[in-house]
Amino acid sequence: MTRGGGLRNADRENLPMPRTIQFAVSLPAPPQRLYAMYLNPAEHAAITGAPVEIAPLPGAQFRAFQNVLCGTILQLVPDRLIVQSWRSANWDSAALDSTLILSFWPERDGGRIELLHANVADEDFAGVSQGWEKFYWAPWRAYLARQ
Repeated sequence: MTRGGGLRNADRENLPMPRTIQFAVSLPAPPQRLYAMYLNPAEHAAITGAPVEIAPLPGAQFRAFQNVLCGTILQLVPDRLIVQSWRSANWDSAALDSTLILSFWPERDGGRIELLHANVADEDFAGVSQGWEKFYWAPWRAYLARQ
């Protein structure tokens, strides 16, 4: 550590590097609907099967899967973009919060969500990568098929 409390370069070299996840997923609903569903606590919970705390307001807290995931809504562009700080309870306390960016795009048969998830803790990279399909994309497809 340096006098100011920051890490010395030698200390930084020993830390695992955070990773980045990128996905694009097509779903059978217009992008405006997908955006609204993600930010609506009742619909978000119906999709994932777990209670969620979320609101369409910058600064709003996000909690899901019995507080395994938490964060804050950082920025919203209505019907187009959601930016969140995001953290898993599985991460080491020294790990950085990650940043989740979801952008919503029209497609001929619905919408596409492009996901960029930066600063994912290296030790949970595989779990988070697989978790997007298991806990979000597959259940979201099933939810929309029931509509």
